[in-house]
Amino acid sequence: MDRADAELLLTSEALALLDSLPPFRSSDNVVQSVAALRDRGVSPEMTRVVLRQRRLRSTAVGKFGEFAARMFFTDEGLQQATRLDVAAHHAARFRALGDVTVGDLGCGIGGDALALAGLGIRVVAVDSDEATASIATYNLAPFDNASVEWGNAEKIDLARFGALWFDPARRAGDRKLSNPSDWSPSLEWVFDVAMRIPSGIKLSPAIAHELLPGSVEAQWVDDSGDTVECVVWTGKLARPGVARSALILGEEPAELTASEPDADVTVGEIGKYIYDPSGAVIRAQLLGALATRLDARTIASSIAYLSSDTLTKSPFAQAFRVVDVLPLDTRTVTAYCRDAGIGTLEIKKRGVDIDPAAYRTKLKLKGKGSATLIVTRAGAGRVAIVAERIR
Repeated sequence: MDRADAELLLTSEALALLDSLPPFRSSDNVVQSVAALRDRGVSPEMTRVVLRQRRLRSTAVGKFGEFAARMFFTDEGLQQATRLDVAAHHAARFRALGDVTVGDLGCGIGGDALALAGLGIRVVAVDSDEATASIATYNLAPFDNASVEWGNAEKIDLARFGALWFDPARRAGDRKLSNPSDWSPSLEWVFDVAMRIPSGIKLSPAIAHELLPGSVEAQWVDDSGDTVECVVWTGKLARPGVARSALILGEEPAELTASEPDADVTVGEIGKYIYDPSGAVIRAQLLGALATRLDARTIASSIAYLSSDTLTKSPFAQAFRVVDVLPLDTRTVTAYCRDAGIGTLEIKKRGVDIDPAAYRTKLKLKGKGSATLIVTRAGAGRVAIVAERIR
């Protein structure tokens, strides 16, 4: 979104027009929607801006729930925006600092600033893109303890802030920026500042561990089954003795923490149960800590599936009961599924080069039964583990 589009969107005409439109549906005919607005005398520019915003609001419901209906978005800003329940978790850490003003540097459309302001924390949101800053201003308008500035985070006065939140822009249009030096603000500058001012830094969950500085807490977060982020906490926002953690959000949040490098995991046979650890546990390199908690072993070197002969339910891993173990041979697996009447097959893989969708087609499934097939390495070979998901 450029400045002209933002100015057009932030008019009373656009607001009234958006309110008059029915909610977006994926089945909507775009041509008919455009024609209907043109018949009402709406300009092509206004039509484009309003219909795009209606679509973005629909997409944003997954992250912002009912709040999406009163917010504005940009495509890039929505992609990078923090889910509201995850942002609330961030904000709770800042609230524990007491009476501080938080600088949200690289605020995007203002998702994290919304959560901070909602907890009564004073927040100044800053973004280097003028159109994005104007969108954030609209989204934060209901809060008198929040303000927005258009500016370069690396050039503003940081002395007024007691803590900082960073979500460096890692995309330029449709292009993903792989070099942290190209992020806005750059990761090197962010880490330098964060060593002096208590900070939370939102990064991709795939961030390389070697890029993270020492003396920080790195927290990987799973939300609704998705590993959504790694947050680096510094200063008073970091917990003493916690170097890495895996947080599972939900009705009853659970967290696995470690203060030292992960222990080696014993390699052993496939037992009665298979555990598929959450992405946060794997990304945080806490497989050893989880294996100890579950009294489990891994089934092959460098494979993240764990196994045990006793069942221990855990929020950090999905458990499966092992029904059978087959060699990873298409004919053998096909015959097994046919004889067992398996027509619906969930396929999970790790450590093997297989496209689950293509492989499922080869099996020519028929029947009313269902199962999970875990294709992976075990011992010195490749196996297909027929399993039942334990709810």
